[in-house]
Amino acid sequence: MAAGIKEIGQALMEAVNDISGGEGDWAILSATSQATNQNAWIESMKEVMKEEKYSKLNLVEVAYGDDEPQKSTDQTQALLSKYPDLKVICAPTTVGINAAAKVLQDEKSKVKLTGLGLPSEMAEYIGDDEAHSCPYMYLWNPLDVGYLGAYTSMALVEGKITGKAGDKFKAGEMGDYQVIEASDGGTEIILGPPLQI
Repeated sequence: MAAGIKEIGQALMEAVNDISGGEGDWAILSATSQATNQNAWIESMKEVMKEEKYSKLNLVEVAYGDDEPQKSTDQTQALLSKYPDLKVICAPTTVGINAAAKVLQDEKSKVKLTGLGLPSEMAEYIGDDEAHSCPYMYLWNPLDVGYLGAYTSMALVEGKITGKAGDKFKAGEMGDYQVIEASDGGTEIILGPPLQI
């Protein structure tokens, strides 16, 4: 099971667009340059950015904090220094979003933040006002991941699916799902869009 790459890219771009007011400079604070999931989400965001509604947004840099709190802090400070007109930082990494949130809030920066994070680590930074650095962020719903995993396992054990692309099954109240081809040559089931927090 996976949170959909396209769905995450779309949700993050919608957030950047919303928080920035639809125009201006923004940056990405990622994990490492070799992080497969991060790179896939960033590529998806760049693909979504080609749509006309995002034409006034200017991605100034993709910075890498290597999923280290201090390096993510340093990279956030560097982005603020290099880009005085920066409006939004999008951090699709739990370590990066937490480090960036602290920097922005401590410095009382007007730059806002979004991305993927853990609610337990981000509670003091989330709020749609000037005192908080992150209006909202996303994470896949862990309960839904669990439910879908259980229904998928049952469908496999009962022989309703074999795990090959094209197999379809019903995951209780969650509805219908289909096994699809994954980018690594295997198969996967896409949970759906991430949960806004």
